[in-house]
Amino acid sequence: MKYYILFGPPGAGKGTQAKLLVEKYGFHHVSTGDLLRKEMAAGTELGLKAKSLIEAGNLVPDEVVVGMIHSEIANNPDVIGFLFDGFPRTTAQAESLDAMLKELGQSVTSCLSIAISDDMVAERIANRAMIENRPDDTKPEVIANRIKTYHEKTEPVMNYYKAQNKYSEVDGSGTIEETFVKISALV
Repeated sequence: MKYYILFGPPGAGKGTQAKLLVEKYGFHHVSTGDLLRKEMAAGTELGLKAKSLIEAGNLVPDEVVVGMIHSEIANNPDVIGFLFDGFPRTTAQAESLDAMLKELGQSVTSCLSIAISDDMVAERIANRAMIENRPDDTKPEVIANRIKTYHEKTEPVMNYYKAQNKYSEVDGSGTIEETFVKISALV
């Protein structure tokens, strides 16, 4: 079983690239953002808690996210592989994922990172907010907090996978197609 992590800052194009990778390779796409939005739309206790955190530009607690990921893996035993989008976002989540996979006799195949500048992050998030009607992404202070949170809490995940020799990075500033070619070469 393959376990790929699609990594990068908000707005890097992880969701877009994930769709293309799923189409080409048949991976099961696991987006923590989609899972959380589903919970929020359903009005569950988890969804309401997540909504208040997300609207402030903060991350949802690790135990909640890890629990959702564990369920997703357990409920899809017959897929060719998993493509994680938006997870892990912290070193603690990465360690939890490794421990979970180790129990299954598996491990992360590779962390594929899409790199873009902070200015491009802000521009893409604001553009996406209008296109996809994501009100949590329209406020400049929320965007700034998401970028800050990414640098402080999520970037250390890169070093975690670099230490395991499971990290590759592509320049995501080009077109969707150019970025996809670069990522596909790594898969």
